[in-house]
Amino acid sequence: MADNIARVFADAIATDPNRPLLTWYDDATGERTELSGATLANWVAKTANLLVDELVLGPGSTAAVLLPPHWQTAAVLLGCWSAGLTVRPAGLAVPSAGLAAADRPGEVDVLFTTADGVAEAAAWSADDRYALALHPFALPLREVPEGFADYVTEVRAHGDHFTAYPPGGPDHTALRALATARAAELGIVAGDRLLVDVDRHPDPLDWLLAPLSAGATLVLCAHPDPARLAERSTMERVTRTLS
Repeated sequence: MADNIARVFADAIATDPNRPLLTWYDDATGERTELSGATLANWVAKTANLLVDELVLGPGSTAAVLLPPHWQTAAVLLGCWSAGLTVRPAGLAVPSAGLAAADRPGEVDVLFTTADGVAEAAAWSADDRYALALHPFALPLREVPEGFADYVTEVRAHGDHFTAYPPGGPDHTALRALATARAAELGIVAGDRLLVDVDRHPDPLDWLLAPLSAGATLVLCAHPDPARLAERSTMERVTRTLS
């Protein structure tokens, strides 16, 4: 396998695919969603298959991921990287191989945004557009914006397994090095259960790639209630906090 992000994800779940890998909290809504490595891998594979089988995209193609931190955003990002796309994710601080800065709109092959972000997404040129409700139970949109497809509805129709490209496919060496360096900078080590305040750390390098590259599992918190954090840290067996 090429030195790509699919390898990072595969390594992160290899030891025990059934253990909790990513737990998502939103204290503004009361949501708690827990995904094992196997469950997240299922969403990642479906996303990659949607991109490759339906849209006929792959290495050399580009995606704009205009989504906030969320467990579904993790599935979209990892699915895009698994399919070999170059990603322009919102909130990313440092452009590198396998991704590009998203500070200004441009032309991409596929775009992902929230239903509330449709107006912002209009500045982008994309052949295919998907909207996400980011619903706690991954329900589809009640009303799909004109010119968009519902990601949740479309992705469910695709296969549960995806084989990442062999050597000669997408090379994310620089991105992996960046993630490894960031993990070291943040003090994340293998076996950590990392709690991340995603409002303060919206960069997917911090809340997704660096922890996965280090072999950590994730507790992601949006709109965190300070009064709940101590109890949550105990309940989730958190070893390190990024706030």
